Amino acid sequence: MPRAQIVGWSHSRFGKAEEPDTESLITGILAPALDHAGIGAEEVDGIFVGVFNAGFSRQDFQAALVALADDRLRHVPAIRYENACATGSAALYGAMDFIESGRGRIALVVGAEKMTATPTAEVGDILLGASYVKEEADVPAGFAGLFGQITQSYFQRYGDQSDALAMIAAKNHANGVLNPYAHMRKDFGFDFCNTVTEKNPHVAGPLRRTDCSLVSDGAAILVLADEETAKTLRRAIAFRARVQTNDFLPMSKRDVLEMAGARLAWAGALEQAGMGLDDLSFVETHDCFTVAEMLEYEAMGLAERGQGHRVIRDGVTRKDGRLPVNPSGGLKSKGHPIGATGVSMHVMAAMQLAGEAGDMAVKDPRVAGVFNMGGVAVANYCSILERVK
Repeated sequence: MPRAQIVGWSHSRFGKAEEPDTESLITGILAPALDHAGIGAEEVDGIFVGVFNAGFSRQDFQAALVALADDRLRHVPAIRYENACATGSAALYGAMDFIESGRGRIALVVGAEKMTATPTAEVGDILLGASYVKEEADVPAGFAGLFGQITQSYFQRYGDQSDALAMIAAKNHANGVLNPYAHMRKDFGFDFCNTVTEKNPHVAGPLRRTDCSLVSDGAAILVLADEETAKTLRRAIAFRARVQTNDFLPMSKRDVLEMAGARLAWAGALEQAGMGLDDLSFVETHDCFTVAEMLEYEAMGLAERGQGHRVIRDGVTRKDGRLPVNPSGGLKSKGHPIGATGVSMHVMAAMQLAGEAGDMAVKDPRVAGVFNMGGVAVANYCSILERVK
């Protein structure tokens, strides 16, 4: 069976973009992605687009927008994916299935979202569509409210870990300073992140503004090729493993502090790769809120349940630690344009492995873990990547 490999990419600056819509965001980075991979648009066999939308844009049917950036893509099959905050990874795995089934040699994976043109209150309502509406739609403050509840439950069970969350926020903002694509390139420091002020108020429950990821615009593209084609190109990043697991949508049907779906995704990916956490050089993980990153430490096996705070306190996940987590700055600093996020996370990992991460580079990057989730650990995607060329 042919294996899909990453052979090129491009990435817009995340933030409040001048581009008015996803079409213009995609158009701006399509040619650079093809150039980076060293292929022509006429060689593309399939287009896989991740856009959440759900009300951010009046324009839907967004898979059809990519061909507007290059006439040579006019007749190439294109399909749009949506899987909440894991929309980009869903598109990526769909493209990999396309190549590994033998249906094509080269595929484009496009993730994009335009969020900042939507009023803040409406953004919260739109994102709550990715919760279990029958039970969770009336939670104040949108998804921040849901994660605020999770944080409060964690603190009640394991003690107040607000300072550990501030350490995670400070780490990711410090990392993001070195990421030219990041929405917020500012090192706030621990004291600012750990102090409730007018500039850093509580948003939902114990969560402060610095505990929450940013509403952002942006786009990212991956170019995939089968192994034989990749051998003829400039670079190739292979997947040692890729696993998707799901969990119940209603939070009421599970212990959300367990993150059982994320735990299964990590365990499955490491088993498939024949590796342990000590074999990874770094991880890009889904820090939509700082408490999510702390829970993911436990889900990936860095700590026992209730002990995730010790990971950041001991410096394990700092850039100079045993297992750097989010050297890109993560969603917390880089931003979180929903449809682009999963694609962006894989681009950031590939840049590190290819030696193209610039100032973001971690020491001797050989193997990367990427974890992207949709909803409150409902759709869980875990990839293990390594450079083969």
